[in-house]
Amino acid sequence: MVMENQAERHNRVMARRKRWMDEQIARAQADKGVLLVLTGDGKGKSSSAFGMAARALGHGMRVAILQFIKAPLDTGEERFFSQFGNVAFHALGEGFTWETQNFERDRAIAEAGWALARDYLRDPATDMVILDELCVALAYHYLDWNSLRGDVLARPDHQHAIITGRGAPQGLIDDADTVTEMRALKHAFDAGIRAQKGIEL
Repeated sequence: MVMENQAERHNRVMARRKRWMDEQIARAQADKGVLLVLTGDGKGKSSSAFGMAARALGHGMRVAILQFIKAPLDTGEERFFSQFGNVAFHALGEGFTWETQNFERDRAIAEAGWALARDYLRDPATDMVILDELCVALAYHYLDWNSLRGDVLARPDHQHAIITGRGAPQGLIDDADTVTEMRALKHAFDAGIRAQKGIEL
């Protein structure tokens, strides 16, 4: 019996993979807005959402970015996206919850932020709505997913919604089309390295 060499084995596996991929692509023909959730303790949830915003801009789409919890800061993402006329960027919070230490005020700010988010979710001219750190507002009970889900699920059919933050509630996960959980293996902060421009800022 002739042993299959590495190149032959690779080609056989890739041919099988191509057949499977072609079948999956042929089945996936729906064209509609999707609800994505980026959650977990690992870094990169907001960064991933901003990457999708950049992709959307490349296609000439209109994007709304609403940051819950986060206070207005001089961040790289705000500097970058503010250059584009078809991006609306709003930092809606007052900063880290351990700094504010005021549940009622944080809840009122989150509720006011949701009123603005609702406007974008109802706007057919907005192609993508990023609700950054919304999961944190949900986890701290400033907002309730059962009260928000109707606004998110009733958005225009073509509109994409991206929700980020730790602690996504199960109801949100159940409603989402795509969910990614980011897992922390290491973080520079644990070694005493502060937040860096271009990485966290």
